[in-house]
Amino acid sequence: MENDLSMLSPAAAQFLAADHGMLIGGEFVAAESGDTFPVVDPTSGKEIAFVAKGEQRDVDAAVKAARKAFDSGPWPIMKPSSRARVLLKLADLLEQHATEIADIESVNSGRTVPNTRAFDVDLSVDYLRYMAGWATKIHGETYTPSVPYVPDTDFFSYTLREPVGVVGAITPWNVPLCQAIWKIAPVLATGCTMVLKPAEQTPLTVIRFSELLNEAGVPPGVVNIVTGMGHSAGAALVEHPDVNKISFTGSTEIGQIIAAKSGESLKHCTLELGGKSAMLVFPDADAEITIQGTAMAIFGNHGQNCCAGSRLYVHKDRFDEIVAGIVDFAKGIKLGPALSPDTEMGPLVSKVQQKRVLGYIDSGVEEGAELLVGGRKVTQSGCYVEPTVLGNVTDDMKVVQEEIFGPVLVVTPFDDLDDAVEKANMTKYGLGASIWTKDISTVHRLVPRLQAGTVWVNTHNVLDLAVPFGGVKSSGIGRELGEEAIRHHTDLKTVTMAL
Repeated sequence: MENDLSMLSPAAAQFLAADHGMLIGGEFVAAESGDTFPVVDPTSGKEIAFVAKGEQRDVDAAVKAARKAFDSGPWPIMKPSSRARVLLKLADLLEQHATEIADIESVNSGRTVPNTRAFDVDLSVDYLRYMAGWATKIHGETYTPSVPYVPDTDFFSYTLREPVGVVGAITPWNVPLCQAIWKIAPVLATGCTMVLKPAEQTPLTVIRFSELLNEAGVPPGVVNIVTGMGHSAGAALVEHPDVNKISFTGSTEIGQIIAAKSGESLKHCTLELGGKSAMLVFPDADAEITIQGTAMAIFGNHGQNCCAGSRLYVHKDRFDEIVAGIVDFAKGIKLGPALSPDTEMGPLVSKVQQKRVLGYIDSGVEEGAELLVGGRKVTQSGCYVEPTVLGNVTDDMKVVQEEIFGPVLVVTPFDDLDDAVEKANMTKYGLGASIWTKDISTVHRLVPRLQAGTVWVNTHNVLDLAVPFGGVKSSGIGRELGEEAIRHHTDLKTVTMAL
C-alpha cells in the first residue's frame, strides 16, 4: 500500500530530490534560521523532501518585498492587457508541466493522479486563463448627482476599482495547488501583490509552481512564497501591519482567530472555512443518480472537502434503499497508493488526520451510532481510513455536529419537508447543501430556507470558476471565484467633481 516512486515522471523525481527554498523578492532563499522541515508521503509515512522552515523574519522579508512591489514596482500600474498576457503565459507553463506537478501532488497529498491532474493542474490552468480575462474588465461606474443643497452647480461622479494592496494568503492541504491558484490568480488580475503560506503538510506543488513565476514574467516581489508552520509563519503574516488583506481557507477555529486579528487593524478579510453539508433526498429522487451522487459527495477526495456532503437525510420511505446503495458503493471503493492506476481512494493526508477521523468514528460508536460499513484503518504504516457510513445517529452526536474532514457519512431519515429543513440547518455551519428530487416545486420551496452559501440540485460539490463560492454562518466571510473574487481584491474609490 505504498507508492512505487519509480512510477514518478523523471522531472517529478528530480524535483523531490532537490533543495526547496522560499520565493522572496524573486529569488529562492533558505530560511534565515537555516531550519527545514520534512514532507511526508502519506501512503508510507516516509520523508520525501525537506522544505525551508520560515519564521517571522522570513515573513517580514516577504512582506517587505511585496510592499515594495506594490508601492513602487511596475505590476500595479502595468496595463491590464499586459497583466493578462502574463497570466496566460503562466497558465501555459503550468499546462506544459502538468504530468510532473500532478505526480508531485499525488505523492505529497495521497490523492490519486487523476484527481490531482483534474483539480490541482487542469482546473488551475483554467482559472489562470479565466482571471486573465478579468484583468481587462475591471471597471467602475458613472453617476449624475443631484446635490439638491447646491442647486446652481452641476456635478459628475464616477468610481474606480483599485487593487487592495498586499494580500496575505494561507492555503489548506486538501487541494493544495488548486487552492493556492484560487488566491494567486485574482491577485495577479487586479494588480495586487502577495505573500502566500501553503499548508505545511503539502507545500511541494506550490513551490514548484513558484518556479514558473519568473519564467512567465511576473516581476520580483509580486508573488512571494513562505513555507513554514501555521502558528509561526502563518500567525506572523496575519498580524503583519503592512498586509492589507488576509485570504484564508481552512478550519473555522483558525478562521475565527484570523478574523479577530484582522479586525484589530481593519484588514480586509476573506475566509472560506469549514462545513457540514447536508444532502436531502426526497421520495421521488432517481435512485441510481442519487446513490452515486451522494456517495461521491462524501467519498470524493477521501472526504477531505470543506463542502463534502457529510450528513445524509433521506425521506423515510426511501431510507433503507438509498442507504443500502451507498453502503454497497463504499464497499466497492478500492483503496491503494496514490500513484497506482487502479486506486480509487488513497490515504488521508497525515497520521494526525487519520487519528482525528478514526477518533470521530470511535466517538460515534461509543455514543450509540451503528457502523454500517468501514470504520477501520487499513495498514499500520500509511494513513488510510476505510469509507465509513454511520447510522442510528442523533442530532447531538459529535459526528453529526462537527466537521470530520474524512470519508465518514452520517445517515438519518426524515418525515417531511419541514423536518428536512430543520435537520439541515441545525449545525453552526452553512457552506453547502444539496437537494435530490425531480420536483422543481420542492426545489424552489427549499432553496430559500436552507442556510447555505451554495445549494446544489441533483448533484453536489460541483464548482465552476465563474460561479462564486463561499459560506454563511461559521462557514466563512466573502466569496471566492468569479467576479466576486475580483471585488474582494479591490477597493472602491469615488470621485466627484463640480462642472
